[in-house]
Amino acid sequence: MKHSILRVPCMVAVFYFGMNVNAQQTPRDTASREQQIEEVVVIGYGTAKKRDLTGSIVKVSGAEINDKPASNPVNSLQGKVAGLSIVNSGQPGSQADVRIRGTVTINATQPAYIVDGVFANNIDFLNPADIESMEVLKDASSLAIFGNRGANGAIIVTTKRGRSGRTTVNLTSSIGVKSFDNRPDITNGDEFRLLYNEDLVNQGLQPYDFSLFNANTNWIDEIAQKGGIINQHNVTVSNGSDKNRMSFSFGYHDEEGSIKYEKYSRMTFKFNDDLKISDRLRMGFGLTGSYAKLPQVRSFGSALNATPVVSALNMTPGDYYGYYNSLPQQLGAAQIANPLADIEGHRYTQLNKDIQFNPNAYVEFDILDNLTFRSNYFVNYRNSFGRGYQPVFDIYIPETNSVAPFSGRQLTSINQFENKNFLFQQNQLLTYKNRFGNHDLTALLGFETIAEEYTGMSGSVRGSLSSPLGQIPNNPRFWYLNTDFGDTATRTANSSQVKRRQASYFGRVLYNYSNKYMLNASYRYDGSSVLAPDNRFDSFWSVGAAYEISRENFMEDVTFINYLKLKGSYGDLGNQNVPYNYFGYSVFVPGGTGVFNGNLYPAFVPEYEETTDLRWEHLKSYEFGFESQLFSKKLSLEAVYYNRKTEDLLNVVNSNPRIFMNAGNIEAKGFEFSAGWKDSVNENFNWYLNANLTTTKTNVISTLNENDRLFYGPSIYQPGSPMGAFYGYIVEGLYQSYADILSSPASTIGDVAPGDFKYRDVNGDGRITPDDRTVIGDPTPDFTYGFTLGADYKGFFIDADFYGVYGNEVFRGWGNGNSFAPFNYRSERLERWTGPGTSNWEPRSYTATGYNRENSTYMIEDGSFFRIRNVQVGYNFNKSLISGLSLEALKVYVNVQNLKTWDHVNGFTPESGGSATSFGVNGGGYPNPRIATFGINATF
Repeated sequence: MKHSILRVPCMVAVFYFGMNVNAQQTPRDTASREQQIEEVVVIGYGTAKKRDLTGSIVKVSGAEINDKPASNPVNSLQGKVAGLSIVNSGQPGSQADVRIRGTVTINATQPAYIVDGVFANNIDFLNPADIESMEVLKDASSLAIFGNRGANGAIIVTTKRGRSGRTTVNLTSSIGVKSFDNRPDITNGDEFRLLYNEDLVNQGLQPYDFSLFNANTNWIDEIAQKGGIINQHNVTVSNGSDKNRMSFSFGYHDEEGSIKYEKYSRMTFKFNDDLKISDRLRMGFGLTGSYAKLPQVRSFGSALNATPVVSALNMTPGDYYGYYNSLPQQLGAAQIANPLADIEGHRYTQLNKDIQFNPNAYVEFDILDNLTFRSNYFVNYRNSFGRGYQPVFDIYIPETNSVAPFSGRQLTSINQFENKNFLFQQNQLLTYKNRFGNHDLTALLGFETIAEEYTGMSGSVRGSLSSPLGQIPNNPRFWYLNTDFGDTATRTANSSQVKRRQASYFGRVLYNYSNKYMLNASYRYDGSSVLAPDNRFDSFWSVGAAYEISRENFMEDVTFINYLKLKGSYGDLGNQNVPYNYFGYSVFVPGGTGVFNGNLYPAFVPEYEETTDLRWEHLKSYEFGFESQLFSKKLSLEAVYYNRKTEDLLNVVNSNPRIFMNAGNIEAKGFEFSAGWKDSVNENFNWYLNANLTTTKTNVISTLNENDRLFYGPSIYQPGSPMGAFYGYIVEGLYQSYADILSSPASTIGDVAPGDFKYRDVNGDGRITPDDRTVIGDPTPDFTYGFTLGADYKGFFIDADFYGVYGNEVFRGWGNGNSFAPFNYRSERLERWTGPGTSNWEPRSYTATGYNRENSTYMIEDGSFFRIRNVQVGYNFNKSLISGLSLEALKVYVNVQNLKTWDHVNGFTPESGGSATSFGVNGGGYPNPRIATFGINATF
């Protein structure tokens, strides 16, 4: 077969690029409505007036997120933008689950991030104080210019730049404390002993003798960090003239987690310089970077499951006084270790760091008065590396009054990894802008190449009991694979590499006639090395139209309508955002052995079969709606209906060897509503209200084969079901007697007794079989909503953000019992069935079989919740009060994040992210803590 090779011109440059957006401080939500519709927003490869656009773009100013206690700026967008779903984990340094307008792929769901023009996998390296604005792009008209990177939406981040005028120094500093009160309801020691012995009796066994285990330990309290501290400090220096504008900033973020010894810290810096060489020639360069120390990944899972009948420490006088206690040997010690011993024994034994640099540059030249050429160059380099140490220490066994190695581990060990990501992106842009008569035209032509490379290495080595040097010491000096203390026979090493190349040609036209009729059109021709050689290039496009009807003469008498625009768009977007590479070639991995000349050699077997006809994943998307302002521009309203349908999904078929294929369609559709009211009672008192609501319904239209059913944990991927739908049996109640069992459909999935679940015979065949499983929940909410209230009076101000979801289900993945180890119980188990009529929902205590642990509606929880997301109260000092201190502005404030959440989930938080095919699973979770901060913002 003849293979085509994607080859594009490539240059290496290390500079900086930034949009020409005038940086200015705008008071929160006090800009006039006229300014809002005339405001300039950042779009792909340029800027435009929001009034001239036909798509759905929401701009969030940096002032709304700069002073929030979040290490990742995207977390502060929760509840502020219709159609944008954000699930925060609450763990320091973690990534949020971000989705725009539902899930329409089985691969990665994250939107594209564009930071000052360069594509990024996330924006956790950015200092929120450096952000000027964030634009959320949602429809095809806005996204087609990004081609294969636009299918999941986009978030464009514009950072602050230097300003003309005298030198200014801005200092921001805040300190806060964390707490959490939403905790899973689990049994205490007495309740556990009652339920466990009842389980044994129901199995015909003797009760367990708890004489050595009469404690009442709350393991969550034992490992939780009390009053974790969070610090944020930033300094920005800016100055400039007509010829040169420069800015420098430095930021420091330090945050303790909700678990002991969990800590995340990050330093960021940013420098940029914009130069005006002549009236026609401009250039700029700069550098953004970050250095982060990442926390050791922890969870509360062991604290939820550990039996509460043993104290954390052995306090019995004797040789083993002060040792950590083992859990009872019969009660799951092999599966769950003492949670506090695990935390204390492994404190500071994982050293993970992350370094990121983003140098880039631009040159801009006005060829003619209306024609500008711009050349941009970007580099994104990231290096994540770390070393971990597994210590050996003893733990006390109460049953034998002896000690044994913790978790049975007798050998120390080391693990080490390093992952490098390198991206080089360059684009050449030609922009034409002109107004002639009633015609306003902006046209863009561009060429872009992107080269990405990922390399990863990892390995491990164990210590040796026979080594004359002894075990590997608990000292970072020796935490390397080639340590002299390691047993070379146990040393392992792995490596991986991924290379991708992309070349693109694109264009866009923004046309406005008489400020009433708008037409936006975009086209992109993308080529990618990811796909099969014969299908690497494809076209993506969009067209959008808008009609500002309020400018018509017949609307002059409708005085309460100040602005009304009807809009709609349609487009075809692409997606190559999959975690695989080299689709067009067979991939071999080690497997089996071969004999040659009587000798045995390692062999390789095919993991993936060559795929010669793999095509792009396409998203067909359309929307229509309106934007309006009423009542002297005090009220703004916007409503949109959207429909997104993905075709030719990129699938991996689990054959032998596996193969990639295009198959399947997924659809998401819904409505978005946004409203705002801004008013002034008098010259001293102003107030505002902004609200948004989004409905989303997803549906798997087709898969590879009509009757395909793919399982992802408790979720199913099948035609006719929502994305990520939970799948299992419908519980109709409990069998109350043997007569009840005999009169019900016979079970073929396990023996039953009174007190067990009564599953519904869905297909009506008179038996309970696996065919009676059905969709039992949808993790996508019927609607999400958010609103913001704010007011200011003579310098005093208050702002409050609220967020909620309604109509989604959560699958409870913990506390459902198991047969291999007695974990702790949910408190609801105290309401179990103990005889006829005692319960019709909580089954009897009996874990000898898995019948009651089948996925069912018993595990489904109502995922609806309402949260007071953020409240800030503060004071902006009048200049007359601070002028003697050489201050230009001074603000002090108190902020409380996650003040209160009302939900129906037994866990730390009702929010659960996940993958495209399985999300909304409550594994006990990690707290979204309440954070109370005090801050100051001063400008000199």
